[in-house]
Amino acid sequence: MEKSRKSFGSGLTTKFTPVLSIGDKHIPKTSSTLTVRDILGRWKVRWGIGRRGFRVAPGLYAVGEPDRKSPVLVTANYKMTFDLVRQALAGIDAFILVLDTKGINVWCAAGKGTFGTAELEARITSTGLRDVVGHRELILPQLGAVGVAAHEIYAKTGFAVHYGPVRIDDIKAYIAAGMEKTPAMARVQFKLRDRLAIIPVEITQALPIVIAIAAACSLLSLPFDPAFGVRFFSRVATMLGAVAVGIVLFPPLLPYLPFRAFAAKGAILGLIWSLAAASLFRMSVPISISLALAAIPLTAFLAMQYTGASTYTNINGARIEVTRGIPIILISELLGLMGLIAERILSVRTA
Repeated sequence: MEKSRKSFGSGLTTKFTPVLSIGDKHIPKTSSTLTVRDILGRWKVRWGIGRRGFRVAPGLYAVGEPDRKSPVLVTANYKMTFDLVRQALAGIDAFILVLDTKGINVWCAAGKGTFGTAELEARITSTGLRDVVGHRELILPQLGAVGVAAHEIYAKTGFAVHYGPVRIDDIKAYIAAGMEKTPAMARVQFKLRDRLAIIPVEITQALPIVIAIAAACSLLSLPFDPAFGVRFFSRVATMLGAVAVGIVLFPPLLPYLPFRAFAAKGAILGLIWSLAAASLFRMSVPISISLALAAIPLTAFLAMQYTGASTYTNINGARIEVTRGIPIILISELLGLMGLIAERILSVRTA
């Protein structure tokens, strides 16, 4: 017997084969091996394509041939997270309890409250988990701990919550060790590969900024005289360079930059680039200063976007940085724009 379950918002249907029947409970089975379609979907989401619809239906799934003694892992319904979990469970018979996190990953969903106590309690009840397994233990990701009150889950459902390792790659060793974590398993890291993985989606999201910069630099390079091309190139290259620095250079350099605030770290890179651009394009002091006032806050703003993806920050810290940083960024951008406009007006009048 085959059973289909449609992924929310994706328009895609994945077929599951029930492997366990207890009364009227039929648990759909999912494979620990990713298909070409899965890999392509992950690649597209890395570039920000189809992100909103990249989810699986909440519910209970089986990996391998689980029985009533098999472990139950809890995760989000963001498909990339779900795929990583099932892939890591290769060779293990287990259940995956998927919560409705609105297609958001565990860490972000825990902060927003969708990977939370109420949803976990409701999902335990709706899936009939008590009738599926004989034990009363759940394995939750450590990064989801902020959203779930373990004592409430135990009091309301009888299930004990165990917070597993930070990285899903350690889940096999964690289960084999009787759900005991080593210090390394509990350590939160934001390695180079993790930081680099964020770059593609940031590039895609920055495309409107790139278009706006090109249009603004065209206007700020008028009139269309023989020197228009030189003016346009120096301005657009400086500003697009600031975008590249904020998106591509900032992530790998993050741990080595001074200051705690991401905006301040980004501003340092923006300043270095502005000085380099002024020398490289041999711009006058007034133009260099005006472009720096526009380029530095732009790099700071792009760097600040990483607060939501980095384990270096927390929700309150990110909120404070945005509240304080945005006004400064806007004022600096405005001053830079005014300087560039004033330079063009004076140049035209004295021509």
